[in-house]
Amino acid sequence: MINFSILINYFDMFLEGFKITLFASFLALIGSFVLGAIIAIFRIAPFKPLNIVGAIYVEFIRNIPLLLIVFVFYMGFRLGGFHAGTLGLIVYTAAFIAEAIRAGIKSIAKGQMEAARSSGLNYLQAMWHVILPQAVKMVIPPLGNQTLNLVKNSSILGVVGGLDLMYYGDLINSQTFAAFSTYIFVGLFYLVLTIPLSFGVRYLEKRVSRSY
Repeated sequence: MINFSILINYFDMFLEGFKITLFASFLALIGSFVLGAIIAIFRIAPFKPLNIVGAIYVEFIRNIPLLLIVFVFYMGFRLGGFHAGTLGLIVYTAAFIAEAIRAGIKSIAKGQMEAARSSGLNYLQAMWHVILPQAVKMVIPPLGNQTLNLVKNSSILGVVGGLDLMYYGDLINSQTFAAFSTYIFVGLFYLVLTIPLSFGVRYLEKRVSRSY
């Protein structure tokens, strides 16, 4: 049986963890999108060394555990749990976002870049103002999936004392010894974040498909 008194008695702790999870996810989403876009541009740039840097980053980061990246920041750089966890999320998620954006860029007709360059824009300006906006629209579904994964992966902060939902869940469990009820409520708080995100992604996908 679920013990609802745990939710009532420890609601403030659940709420505090929820707010930290939301904040960390927001920061990580912005950071990973920016970094991912940069890496994607590296991978398709007309400059071989940048292609190599981008490819190494993606292949290396995608093939090591998120926890290991977080531990590098936490133990190697001696950062606090929140900062180590958030930076780990940024670095890890950016590799997957980079591949999604790269796929979107490659789906844009080459004539778009040529037309932008002929109008007087340099490579970066053409990429930023013409190509990237179209590419992002093309890959909203995979970007939405990565956003959902990022929110769920934010539970990694709990491992390094990042004061997120999982951290407070562990703390409440250590005080109540009611693991089943505690983590059920933790899961429900995560659903409060992920279900609206899922519906939002579907809505954006439909809007974009209609526009095309």
